[in-house]
Amino acid sequence: MGGGRRVSSARATAAEWQDADIEATARIQRDWDQPAVFRVADSEPALADALQARGYADHTQTMMMSCAISALTDRQVPPVTSFALWPPLAIQRDLWTEQGIGAARQTIMARVNLPKAALLGRIRDRAAAVGFVAVADSIAVLHALEVLPAMRRQGLASWTVREAAFWAQKHGASTMLLAVTAENAGAIALYHGLGFSQIASYRYFQQP
Repeated sequence: MGGGRRVSSARATAAEWQDADIEATARIQRDWDQPAVFRVADSEPALADALQARGYADHTQTMMMSCAISALTDRQVPPVTSFALWPPLAIQRDLWTEQGIGAARQTIMARVNLPKAALLGRIRDRAAAVGFVAVADSIAVLHALEVLPAMRRQGLASWTVREAAFWAQKHGASTMLLAVTAENAGAIALYHGLGFSQIASYRYFQQP
């Protein structure tokens, strides 16, 4: 619990699901003392309809975005602006916690058994941005990118994403992926400006 819906939700792994599978899956989640939550791609309207018929409400759309690593490594990050390291420093953990990414979600990141790094961004002589990146084969995934509100709109988020790309490139990645809620217009504008484009989307369905 507390790790977020992305890690506790269920999703269909085949197109041949049955109505009974929905209740069976929900029962397993409840047996784990977790709410029944399903992650449904926007390309799965039949599953979305079946869940809504059972009283599940859909939540904010999440967009999956992709960008070539080469498009993010076309300019060098200024010195002492951003760093990629593991394990995260205490200040990185504090920044995540301040922005609502608590111990449970940080534990999920620590459990990732892949090349990974915690990102640290600095501006005005202080730590002000934090993020997480991991690589599987040729794909890097950026997660939990946060910038202190008072330090936003000064380019630090862009440099931190680029730092993640340079690190990922060294670990064999050629593509970076991320997830962002469709209502987060500021983040979407940032990612579009860096060269990201939407490749998929999904919603969570949960009973009230």
